[in-house]
Amino acid sequence: MSQFHTDFKSLYMLKISVKTILIALNMLLLNSLVSAQQVVEPANNPAEWSKPYQPFRIVGNLYYVGTYDLACYLVSTPKGHILINTGLANSASQIKANVEALGFKFTDIKILSTTQAHFDHMGAMGIIKKQTGAKLVIDAKDADVLASGGRTDYALGGKVSSYTPLKADRLLKNGDSVKLGNMALVLLHHPGHTKGSCSFLFNVKEDKKTYRVLIANMPTIVTHEKFDQISAYPTIAKDYAYTLTAMKKLSFDIWLSSHASQFNLHGKHQPGDAYNPSAFIDRKGYDETLAGLQKEYERKLKDK
Repeated sequence: MSQFHTDFKSLYMLKISVKTILIALNMLLLNSLVSAQQVVEPANNPAEWSKPYQPFRIVGNLYYVGTYDLACYLVSTPKGHILINTGLANSASQIKANVEALGFKFTDIKILSTTQAHFDHMGAMGIIKKQTGAKLVIDAKDADVLASGGRTDYALGGKVSSYTPLKADRLLKNGDSVKLGNMALVLLHHPGHTKGSCSFLFNVKEDKKTYRVLIANMPTIVTHEKFDQISAYPTIAKDYAYTLTAMKKLSFDIWLSSHASQFNLHGKHQPGDAYNPSAFIDRKGYDETLAGLQKEYERKLKDK
């Protein structure tokens, strides 16, 4: 065989090898993109998370529009409305129906937010944002998890997204206000449960009375790992300590939370009950809940 034929064959084989490598790389990239875009909500969730619940007026212009346990709140204003939390993906139609049952237009929702970037509060956020065109504002420390659809969460993350990945329209830090119409909700950075968990503190006026309302994200511990073994969140113990201390110092009249069970909604209100804001004035319940979470935190610290 001539040198020419030998060189030609070698060149041909090299081209085949390069083509094979390029195809493999393209397939790998495609699989990575598909994996990144795939949304798989965790299964076998508590039935209470999806169970319908009759919407009602909590106090003034603040309404409950969530499911039996996944709390979602509508703050109405003359300039549109604010929706906090959206429950699971299948909650979108329930929330829409609840908002409309209260006499409001769903498309009048102008601002969306969340108390934490976990799937049980973010599941329907993508579809509701698309349906309403509302702006999404969140605690800046949850921006990365939000953009990944939950994949990068230190505790609940994985290879696929657990909710639709989203980019926030505005990132908030501790003390920033979410303003719409005659309302101003102050974001309180309460990290630990997620890096950007937060609460909202605001005034609700009714006739001559003003209520100070706290929508609290209670600092429950979701990780089974020891704090000092969580490399993705090295400040977790410090953050929980900060949040517990900060929350104990808050002043308010009414407190609510991310889960109905956390603030004993069903012991304070039943569907069909008359309007009664005083049912949610419960400082004792708040303090007892925090005391329990403080003990849980201290037990976790001893877990070596």
